[in-house]
Amino acid sequence: MSKYESLWKVVESDGRKNFYLNYQEIEDILGFPIDHSFLTYKKEAKNYGYEVGKISMKEKTVNFKKL
Repeated sequence: MSKYESLWKVVESDGRKNFYLNYQEIEDILGFPIDHSFLTYKKEAKNYGYEVGKISMKEKTVNFKKL
């Protein structure tokens, strides 16, 4: 089980084709701060029907796109 599984389940259940979550929303879902390891784990989103698009460090947002 991945430490990001709770995030992927929320993303999967969202159902929108394209949406953003900000870092705070992601941290609230996960229960811990998002860190650099997210870049390694982002490929897991494909198992839940999504891919991680643009990650904006400036705006502190992550884009999710339905496959």
